[in-house]
Amino acid sequence: MQVVKLAASEMKSSQTSAKKSAAKPNKGERKTNWQGMNWITQEKRLAIYLRDGCACAYCGASIEQGAQLTLDHLVPHAKGGTNHETNLVTCCHRCNSSRGDRAVATFAKSVAGYVNHGVKPADILAHIKNSTRRSLAGPKAEAKTLIARRGSAAKVLAEVLAKGGTR
Repeated sequence: MQVVKLAASEMKSSQTSAKKSAAKPNKGERKTNWQGMNWITQEKRLAIYLRDGCACAYCGASIEQGAQLTLDHLVPHAKGGTNHETNLVTCCHRCNSSRGDRAVATFAKSVAGYVNHGVKPADILAHIKNSTRRSLAGPKAEAKTLIARRGSAAKVLAEVLAKGGTR
């Protein structure tokens, strides 16, 4: 049996973990602790993974290739970014850890240099723009159904991997 590599918090999470988080901050107020899974529901996390094809928006690594999926804020919270789906992309752990506080365009240039499959920084940026423009409605409905059927986002992704990338 193959093991899906996800963020450690993803594997430990239950369907209700996001509901256990502290009350949502008032509009304009910022939540101070964004670590772990509690800042986003499993449904929305899985929907973004599905929208992005379960692959890193930067380097293209997929769960089938063993990528440990995370979410990356295009504009970080520290710089005023939100948790809206247009500010979030699927990202492998390697890219998420490597990006740091670099701008997306600067990081795309760096990734294009080490990916070594002919991708240009402009291609990466266009892919991110196209991904974040797509509606999350379809993937969110699919994520809700899949989580209800299998129990958690981690189990859904494990099954996707076991089936070779098909849902």
